[in-house]
Amino acid sequence: MQIVECVPNFSEGKDQKILNDISAVIKAVKGVSLLDVDPGADTNRTVFTIVGEPDFVVEAAFQAIKKASELIDMSKHSGAHPRMGATDVCPFVPVANMTMDDCVKLAHKLGKRVGKELDIPVYLYEYAASKPEWNNLAEVRKGEYEALPQKMEDPNWKPDYGPQQFNTKSGATAISAREFLIAYNINLNTRDKKKAHDIALDIRERGRFARDENNKLIKDKNGNKVKKTGLFKNCKAIGWFIDDFNRAQISINLTNYNITPAHVVLDKVRELALAKGLQVTGSELVGLLPKAAILGSGKYYLEKMGESAGIPERMIIETAVQSMGLEDVAEFDIDKKVIEYAIRNKDDLVNNTLTGFCDELSTDSPAPGGGSVAALCSAMSGALSAMVSNLTFNKKGYEKIWDEAKELSEFGQNIKERSLIAIDSDTQAFYNMINATRLPKKTDEDKNNRNVAIQEATKRAILVPLETLEIALEAAELAAKVAKIGNTNALSDAGVAAITANAAAKSAYLNVKINMSSIEDETFKFDILTKSDELLEKTNNIALQVEKDIKGII
Repeated sequence: MQIVECVPNFSEGKDQKILNDISAVIKAVKGVSLLDVDPGADTNRTVFTIVGEPDFVVEAAFQAIKKASELIDMSKHSGAHPRMGATDVCPFVPVANMTMDDCVKLAHKLGKRVGKELDIPVYLYEYAASKPEWNNLAEVRKGEYEALPQKMEDPNWKPDYGPQQFNTKSGATAISAREFLIAYNINLNTRDKKKAHDIALDIRERGRFARDENNKLIKDKNGNKVKKTGLFKNCKAIGWFIDDFNRAQISINLTNYNITPAHVVLDKVRELALAKGLQVTGSELVGLLPKAAILGSGKYYLEKMGESAGIPERMIIETAVQSMGLEDVAEFDIDKKVIEYAIRNKDDLVNNTLTGFCDELSTDSPAPGGGSVAALCSAMSGALSAMVSNLTFNKKGYEKIWDEAKELSEFGQNIKERSLIAIDSDTQAFYNMINATRLPKKTDEDKNNRNVAIQEATKRAILVPLETLEIALEAAELAAKVAKIGNTNALSDAGVAAITANAAAKSAYLNVKINMSSIEDETFKFDILTKSDELLEKTNNIALQVEKDIKGII
């Protein structure tokens, strides 16, 4: 699933009814989650956090901007925060399986619709900027709302979308694509704000003014103070004192965690603090963060400990929480702090018990069915291969293959996670196909639209088990590798992994074929059936060979 975050900022922080009305139109859009609404009375500004699949998030953002244009009058607005519109900014942020280019396209899609349907001037900034000087939001917003009448007369300020005409009520809106910002605090065992800020100056990208051995400021030949660049790119930091915790803290914004991850900053701060006679007592992640970010931290610490990352992802996250002291000042609830966990449907099949899943499977409901069972078999195959690999890694007598076993265990977990997603994807694809058949068919246009929808939904209902079939082949190949190098005490489990992968492949294959008779696209049918036959044959041959080999050994 592709997941994107959208963080619209509205120029209203006092009137709760307005905020509730904006929230309501967001919540009315299926496929999105409104994770946070953070109002500020002094700034008269509220930050909303919307997360979900791209098209749904764009729709929710548009509806929110539209509602804000109806309820907020910028000609009467005042507040401490810079602003130029009822919806001041609306950035898109990649969370999972999204590129920055994807987010730039979303910014254009939303900007075009806002400009056309709402007559609001739209400026694109940061990664979506149409000119270099608009990379910086401060430049786009220069002069704020009050400067817009003059800008609307200047050809250089022609908006990217919408009319170059002053919209008295709604002002202008800035839309962008940007990296995920992680708000991260590191706690120290001191109440001295200056000591915390001194470390902050060392780590932040802006750095500090350079000083000589006598602690005097260094100046260049023109008499200007010389800057010493900080240790980390995409890192902003200050030191402050927190009354509630009675300690000093380094407050950090990481504007690109792929370049500068939190765990790397933390380890360096621990080193700098120790050199000053200080101790880091723990740290704090403010708000939500993408799963990839905290998984990266967990894997980093597992690597440092010489342990395998081929374990369930929740255990990897728990390693990060413990290693970084993320519960030093407050509870770190994985299901609330990690975006992918926070937005998932609690009623998904994967969240059920084994008994509950089998009970649901045994009723007269047509879904879940064989496709979901195929995905479950693939997940169990990957899990078994990961288990055998973990029973081999760091075990005496297998030293020469520790690295390979570690790698295979991680791949087994990857197969498991992808397969678990397919369990619900298969069921949802079936219901989408049923919903398409229920579309109106009164007119010729209705009939045509209904047929197109049915064809697309049916193709999706075929492609999901096809993906399971592809994963099943990977699972069989993995089982074959594990069977060759794995701990001999667990070879039977490698054999079961191969057999289960084969069951997944054969089950998925039947679910590909069952819907093929409804497809009108002959090229699609030929391509998919040809590919399915090849995948099934390869999986079956590998699995049978593994089963035969292991039978000959045990």
